[in-house]
Amino acid sequence: MNIGFDGKRAANNLTGLGNYSRSLIAQLATFFPQNHYFVYTPKRQDKPQITSFFTSYPLHLKLPLPGAIKLLWRSFGIKKQLYQDKIELFHGLSQEIPLGLKSAQQIKTVVTIHDLIYLRYPQYYKAIDRYIYNWKSEYACKNSDHIIAISERTRQDIIEFYHIAPEKIEVIYQSCDDSFKQLASAEACTAVAKKYQLPDKFMLIVGTIEPRKNLLLLIKALAQIDPDYKLVVVGKQQAYAQVVHRELERLGLTDRLIFLEGLPFTDLPLIYQLATLFIYPSHYEGFGIPIIEALYSGTPVIAATGSCLEEAGGPDSIYVSPDDAEELAIQANRVLGDKALQALMVEKGLEYAQRFNHEILAKQLMACYLKTINS
Repeated sequence: MNIGFDGKRAANNLTGLGNYSRSLIAQLATFFPQNHYFVYTPKRQDKPQITSFFTSYPLHLKLPLPGAIKLLWRSFGIKKQLYQDKIELFHGLSQEIPLGLKSAQQIKTVVTIHDLIYLRYPQYYKAIDRYIYNWKSEYACKNSDHIIAISERTRQDIIEFYHIAPEKIEVIYQSCDDSFKQLASAEACTAVAKKYQLPDKFMLIVGTIEPRKNLLLLIKALAQIDPDYKLVVVGKQQAYAQVVHRELERLGLTDRLIFLEGLPFTDLPLIYQLATLFIYPSHYEGFGIPIIEALYSGTPVIAATGSCLEEAGGPDSIYVSPDDAEELAIQANRVLGDKALQALMVEKGLEYAQRFNHEILAKQLMACYLKTINS
């Protein structure tokens, strides 16, 4: 089978949708090598993580034909190349598909919808961004042959906001990079701890420092959490970070936080493994990959209620309201002060995380493709 992918993110983004796209394509190429995989992108970044991806798997990299307008190519010009390459199924990996494929009836389409946060929490987005995201996603949902939602919460949002028939939507979860599934040596962990001057005892949060990620709640809870533990924050600082820093100064907690930004991806799994507790108080997520990374790293998880984080963390992680700093502090102290509870959460978390293994997800994805082709 000839399968085409919208590869813009896979060929250019080092995080988020880029990781999702590369991981999904790599899973299929590994477990179903009998197919031909075509990755369509208007350009490709010359970066080690991306170069390695395209050289490690038998993929067909497809760039615009000479004379094509790259800005419009993914929506219009790509169709000609899909027909030339005899693509049987096209997968839009980031909430959009080319225009007009449905009317041709020659190529089946699948689209992945990651989240509809711009509709659920519009205050976090610029008006023009909301309009563009919504237009592309709604078109894709209504005109694709099948929809993949990355969580049950996202599936319910698609049904609610776009009025899509439930049977058209299938939940297929994501995994994380394999580097989080391998325990590093004590020497490697010690080297990373020294590199970033990490304390012996710390909690961890990973994600962009923006309002939706809700770091401010954790700062407010920190004043009530065991002072022996510092907080390591890994993520890009946006304007919201200024609010966080002001609150730290007001509470006299500046010496209890360590901010890390722009670190090599290879160091991140070791930081997870060094942490005693991972906390993810986000108001809303499409899924919550950092939680999966923590589970595979053997780190207990506390996350927020209200979206899909229970799906990512499973029944043995702990969940609190994203508005309740006092309860977050209580639960954090409970975990930090109980070695037996930590061990149980690690054991059960690793057990739960096995449902996100690459082979399981690849088989679910290929079954979805075959069902779409034969429908």
